[in-house]
Amino acid sequence: MSGLLLRLAGPLQSWGERSAFTPVRDSAPFPTRSALVGLFAAAEGIGRNAPGLDRYTSLRITVRVDRPGLQITDYHTVGGGRPKAQTAATSGGSNKGAAVITRRHYLSDAVFVVAVSGPDQTLTPLADALRRPHWAPYLGRRSCVPDEPFVLRSHAPHPENELLTRVPLSRSTHTPPDQDTDDTVPVEFLREQPPADTAAPPADILDVNDMPVSFAPHGRSHGVRRLYRTVEHLPATLTGPQPHQLRRLIDYAQSEEPA
Repeated sequence: MSGLLLRLAGPLQSWGERSAFTPVRDSAPFPTRSALVGLFAAAEGIGRNAPGLDRYTSLRITVRVDRPGLQITDYHTVGGGRPKAQTAATSGGSNKGAAVITRRHYLSDAVFVVAVSGPDQTLTPLADALRRPHWAPYLGRRSCVPDEPFVLRSHAPHPENELLTRVPLSRSTHTPPDQDTDDTVPVEFLREQPPADTAAPPADILDVNDMPVSFAPHGRSHGVRRLYRTVEHLPATLTGPQPHQLRRLIDYAQSEEPA
């Protein structure tokens, strides 16, 4: 079982967790499994009503939180000042007749690195699709375009170990001195299984409702997934000089050896 590595970074991200066409469109503080599976399916050209989501069930996802980002809210209106027939549609087939007001939550300047592990028969075509996607990837909402490099590794024999030892770490320009030592930096991880290292710090257990069952527009459904959250100390050398961080990430992505 091998894996691939993705870097999710951009000006804005939004990982809807509980809202579904409600006035408040929330965002989880990390990429949800539902959003990541949707990204994979879009890259491979699987539509919302098409079968095939079960192909991703065997994938194991680990998220490294390089930068949690700043949570912001956008006051958003749609359809104001127009005749009723030109305003937003309702589920009953009519029109609202007034502006629709929503408050949309985003993460600003966040960076996550995601390790996706699974069988090669699933990962190989997925990695190819992520480099040449059928539908463009986005970070939770279509307006949230990912930065490059996006695919850091299309074939990594030990992807979680890469997160711990090799993938350059994107940090804020200023880290409080009491959070770092001379040799290590604290980094949050979210895993779908308990840490394999028995010496790792104890994990907080989270139950989140983001396991996708169906993406059908009128029949979306999700199940519960368990996450294990830890804060682990990684080598400070992974941070490197921040002005050269992009160059280090590009060098890392381009150094991949053929599978």
